[in-house]
Formats: sequence, structure tokens, C-alpha cells
Amino acid sequence: MAVSGKYGKVDIPRIAAEEPVFILRAQDALAATVIRMYQLLAESHGRPLAGELDRQIEAFKKWKGNRKLPD
Repeated sequence: MAVSGKYGKVDIPRIAAEEPVFILRAQDALAATVIRMYQLLAESHGRPLAGELDRQIEAFKKWKGNRKLPD
């Protein structure tokens, strides 16, 4: 059970009990940009996350629901 400051305990496989997590949702208008920034930072540290994060960014952009700025 991971722990989100906003959502409380969340069940995510392979996350240690009580490990803090930060969750971005597709409804967040800033989320895809935040993931892209993370991707750039990871790559600047030699971590090639391009393929997986490109898929996540596209999935967030294609999501049909309403978007809003974070509350």
C-alpha cells in the first residue's frame, strides 16, 4: 500500500508499504507537460526513459475527459 498525500493509501503493485507516491492524473491540464519535464531530467542524467514516457504522454493527451488546473 503506497501513500499519496492527496488520495491516501493506494494499492500499487511493487510499491513498499507506506512509501510516499505522487500521482498525476490525465484530468490535470499540466500533467503531460510535467511528465515531459521529468523525461528531460531523466535523460540529462543518462536514464533513457523516452519510449515509456512518450507512451504515457500520448495517453494523457488522448484522454477524452475534462481537464482542469490542479486544485
